Amino acid sequence: MQIDQSPAKNHILDCGARLIASKGFVGVGLSEILSTAGVPKGSFYHYFKSKERFGEELLVRYMEQYLARLDALFASDGQTARTRLMRYWSFWNATQCEIRADGCGESGGGAKCLIVKLSAEVADISEAMRITLRAGTDRVVQRIAQCLEDAQVDGSVSPALVAQDTALTLYELWLGASLLAKLRRNGSPFEHALRSTELILGPSPL
Repeated sequence: MQIDQSPAKNHILDCGARLIASKGFVGVGLSEILSTAGVPKGSFYHYFKSKERFGEELLVRYMEQYLARLDALFASDGQTARTRLMRYWSFWNATQCEIRADGCGESGGGAKCLIVKLSAEVADISEAMRITLRAGTDRVVQRIAQCLEDAQVDGSVSPALVAQDTALTLYELWLGASLLAKLRRNGSPFEHALRSTELILGPSPL
């Protein structure tokens, strides 16, 4: 999907993203998006045919931004591929669970990641948004798998690992940790996920 990059449209998407990250897709009405963005309804429908179309474009843009951050974390920089992979999980931990006195995240357990926030919600209400998220997460897993293959080449993980299966297992582990962190309102699920990741990867052959 080609996304119109006009400043006005991006402003609406930015405002909607902040609201939806906090309240969910269903919990945010069109009037609230318009009020926050400071635009009339006609401007919204000039760019988006419906709220569902808005949600789909929001997720397309989010996934592109997410994948760009992932590529930067995995980029070769003289460190082993295993180190770069662990840097991703540390980034996930830091951005998904900033411990405060009142719990985990900006609103006591609220996930900032739209993948975590919306996957279960939109899967039942919008086929277009479900497919967008599915395609995006498939690309995330592929990047993790490629990083694991690079780690096998540089010798920082065992060549016996099946990269694609391990990548999916790790991604599922961290998605689950994000949901548990919301329920527990602390970072213990991420600490467990980090230990489990090291166990799955095994001792470095280096």
